[in-house]
Amino acid sequence: MLWFLKREKMAGMELMVDELATIGGALEDLRAFCAVIDFGTVSAAARQLGETKGSISRRVSRLERRLGAALLARTPRAVTATEEGTAFYAKAREALSLLADAVEGARASKSEPQGHLRVTAPIDFGMDVLPDLIVRFRALHPQISVELLLTDAMLDLAANRIDLALRASAEPLPDMGYRASILIDFHVCLYAAPGYLSARGIPAAPSEIADHDLVVAREFVGAAALPLTHRRGRSEQVVARPMVRTTDYAGVHRIVLAGGGIGAIPDIVVAGSVAAGTLKRVLPEWTVAAARLHAISLGGRDAPARARLFRDFMRSALGAALASTR
Repeated sequence: MLWFLKREKMAGMELMVDELATIGGALEDLRAFCAVIDFGTVSAAARQLGETKGSISRRVSRLERRLGAALLARTPRAVTATEEGTAFYAKAREALSLLADAVEGARASKSEPQGHLRVTAPIDFGMDVLPDLIVRFRALHPQISVELLLTDAMLDLAANRIDLALRASAEPLPDMGYRASILIDFHVCLYAAPGYLSARGIPAAPSEIADHDLVVAREFVGAAALPLTHRRGRSEQVVARPMVRTTDYAGVHRIVLAGGGIGAIPDIVVAGSVAAGTLKRVLPEWTVAAARLHAISLGGRDAPARARLFRDFMRSALGAALASTR
């Protein structure tokens, strides 16, 4: 997981409201065109929107006439977006998303949150923590569909139509122009599988870590210098040569689970393994680092109701998961 945040900027919308108005307010035609791109065929778009293939085709043709540009390249077997269609789709989809959010916000006091939730998260957090939480969230709110974008890249929320970005950082967040709220405080600690500890022994002091197989993420370069901090405040730095390096904490987690050694992993990532007894904490009074998980959205308190609902669910569920392992 990357623990450093780059500045995220709002992407400007080139297609303004007054430009949409010149299309004659044909929002249904816009939705039809976007549905064809989203679902790949006119037939699939028609099924999704509850219309006929002919109706969808007429809507797209009408939109092309208004714009004076071909948006779709049609063949007997396939429909693909032209270069102009691809550019228009990105802007039209964002405009429709903003309009849907506006309608949802206006109705929030009278209707249950619903719609499509787009969430981005680091790969390791997304692989080891989010699957169970997503299933539990959808069991409570089946009217909300979820799309996960798992990447360590810092995606721009506006350009990628992201409702919520999960970011972890050991430092205060920079001014990003977005709203951020704290979900949970967590720690990077040392863990090992019970089988490994039975075979190699349990370290009783930080200095004994050097005698064990160490598994680290790539952020540790050369000999791994672990800056351990005791719960009472004193610090020690242990230098050990890693036996295994991986690209992220998800890899460290899996290698340690397999008995590959002692690994430094965020407690939020291994909470399920600790609760299941497949991992044990090593040197439980010491931590490697402390950090916070943030939820970032375009609107903060004015974010779509579905995003606020998911953020509050995550805060509660993660807090309970960590409490059970400490």
